[in-house]
Amino acid sequence: MSGLLVVTAVPAEADAVRAGLPDPTVTVVPVGVGPAVAGAATARLLALAEAAGRPYRAVVSAGIAGGFVGRAPVGGTVLANRSVAADLGAESPAGFIPVEDLGMPAELLGGGSVVPADPGLLGALRTALPAATVGAVLTISTVTGTAASTAALADRHPDAVAEAMEGYGVAVAATQAGLPFVELRTVSNPIGPRDRGSWRMREAFAALTAAAAALR
Repeated sequence: MSGLLVVTAVPAEADAVRAGLPDPTVTVVPVGVGPAVAGAATARLLALAEAAGRPYRAVVSAGIAGGFVGRAPVGGTVLANRSVAADLGAESPAGFIPVEDLGMPAELLGGGSVVPADPGLLGALRTALPAATVGAVLTISTVTGTAASTAALADRHPDAVAEAMEGYGVAVAATQAGLPFVELRTVSNPIGPRDRGSWRMREAFAALTAAAAALR
């Protein structure tokens, strides 16, 4: 069996993770931006490893994220207790309707819009990273960029601490392969009106390198 598979969206995130890894058996691969490409690429990596007789033992989605103000500080580390497809559903005059509430047969929903983190992986990371903020990490296809959409998202997900674009897709790929999964993020910017001046990429990448020491 191979070691841990860590997938990121972009090469800069992968480089930051590799810089902090203590375990040479951990594989780090940038798989692309967004839930569809991340999920498809992760599924392919897992299938190829299994076909070669060297399946991975677990999967981590890692990278930077936006943090909800008052819930996760810029430069901080976030561990997802669940990865949520926050825009998987339907709009209505009364507000957003999650896919689980649309009346579809359960067999068509797969795991639904929420994939819980593996308790063992999450527990190990919480022990190794005691200062990390733990909560739901939302997966979205369009980065939140207005005060109104930020408020609506925060209201719908009161336990959410951050948003990113790949976690749920990677989680589904891992779940379909029967592998444990967890999502680890560091916060580069507050979620809200788009303001490049508020982004702290250097701090987020440094935090990602430091957090990678827990991946083994």
